[in-house]
Amino acid sequence: MAVSRVCWARAALWGSAGPPGPYVARRLQFVRSGMAWGAPRSSKLHLSPKADMKSLISYVVTKTKVINGKYHRFLGRHFPRFYVLYTIFMKGLQMLWADAKKARRIKTNMWKHNIKFHQLSYREMEHLRQFRRDVTKCLFLGILSIPPFANYLVFLLMYLFPRQLLIQHFWTPKQQIDFLDIYHALRKQSHPEILCYLEKVIPLISDSGLRWHMTELCTKMQRGTHPAIHDILALRECFSNHPLGMNQLHALQMKALSRAMLLTPYLPPVLLRYRLKTHTTVIHQLDKALAKLGIGQLTAQEVKSACYLRGLNSTHIAEERCRTWLGEWLQLSCSLKEAELSLLLHNVVLLSINYIGTRR
Repeated sequence: MAVSRVCWARAALWGSAGPPGPYVARRLQFVRSGMAWGAPRSSKLHLSPKADMKSLISYVVTKTKVINGKYHRFLGRHFPRFYVLYTIFMKGLQMLWADAKKARRIKTNMWKHNIKFHQLSYREMEHLRQFRRDVTKCLFLGILSIPPFANYLVFLLMYLFPRQLLIQHFWTPKQQIDFLDIYHALRKQSHPEILCYLEKVIPLISDSGLRWHMTELCTKMQRGTHPAIHDILALRECFSNHPLGMNQLHALQMKALSRAMLLTPYLPPVLLRYRLKTHTTVIHQLDKALAKLGIGQLTAQEVKSACYLRGLNSTHIAEERCRTWLGEWLQLSCSLKEAELSLLLHNVVLLSINYIGTRR
């Protein structure tokens, strides 16, 4: 009997006898699978914490975009006028943030390589100049928002007075044209006053040849004739010393010139003179950089912006005429020295008041 039991066990293990029982079969299957594949593993897939965080961020970003899209469609359907203002405001914030990052890169590069402002390229100089003006306007709004609950009043003021309180990033396309026309109309109001001061100083010019040239120039301006570059350059000596040098200008003259440059005239004479000097010096440095770059490298929008900064209402003038006028300005500006910047300041009126295509 003992021998029969041993034979049955061997047959059950090696399959030489009849079919084994269910218990033995399960044990054999378990042993063979364990021998072939090793210990059993969990079926769950465990990712690294870094991969989990990336997938979570991707999920949140995707869901945010979907919700944001639904919100935009809801505003567009039910509140179309508010949606236009909301879209312009959000785009304006994005453009202002991009301008801030670009200005920071430029300033960092200046600090690392010890570069001065006048050594920058034209586009970098123009970007910094415009960004400073925009930040000044934004800081004013920030100061108004400091008192408790004043931010609600600031939003109302921004809606009611966008031209005075907002920068161009937050203007609609129609507002950009209308507001630029308004600003040009304001500076045009000072043109007759500036020409009147030029006529008054004619008797104060000691040189008879210069006195004659000044009389001829004033006569041409009154007749509506656009002056030639050589007619203006012939008077450069009058604008470097007495009576029209930068340090010889009277307070009323500086107030009129400040309005022509879209600068506030409500400052003491010392600050008015300083601001006019600084602003004219920056434009002179921009002119030198632009002459090095070439007008042909500018886009249509850059050309119109450059002309508007220098006194020409370029919003209603063809691009080619703007390029021609800007070429005349650069020809004159690059011929002047630092002591003759008063002439460049007066050119805001002399070159723009009678130019072909300007609106009356």
